Amino acid sequence: MNDNQLIEIKKGNLKAFYGAFEAHNVKLYQYIYNRTGNAYYAEETVQLTFIRLWEKREGLSEEYSLSIQLFRIAKSILIDLSRRETRRQTRELSDMFISGPTESERLMYKEQLENVLSAIDQLPDQSRKVFQLSRLDNLSHKEIGEQLSISPKTVESHITRALKHLRKTFF
Repeated sequence: MNDNQLIEIKKGNLKAFYGAFEAHNVKLYQYIYNRTGNAYYAEETVQLTFIRLWEKREGLSEEYSLSIQLFRIAKSILIDLSRRETRRQTRELSDMFISGPTESERLMYKEQLENVLSAIDQLPDQSRKVFQLSRLDNLSHKEIGEQLSISPKTVESHITRALKHLRKTFF
């Protein structure tokens, strides 16, 4: 690549532009691929770089080589693509949370909850009370013990028994 080719591109010479593409597209692709590890981004960035080069050809600086200007354009485009991708992913995630579960998912959750509550109801009376106070009311072993007049160790024993029953029921 020489300065003459840069001047010819500025003038709108397509042959010089195609020559620049042939001379730089592989190096540009490798540079971008090595930075991103993403073949799609590399391909897209190379294409957009040469499109932008052609669109902005009249503003090219003769102070810098064409190669330097191509890599600057590519870096700018890569940053833009990365920002767009981040915004897209953020939108998808927020859409997932905003839309919430589908009707079939809600039905499935409801059935699972009913199954768990049914399994809890099958526990012996004291174990059921302890388990509900622990897992549903978020009380500590000490608080449960005080409320039911049993020791924290007994609370722990009831919870262990309840969890064992639930594991056996569901797994």
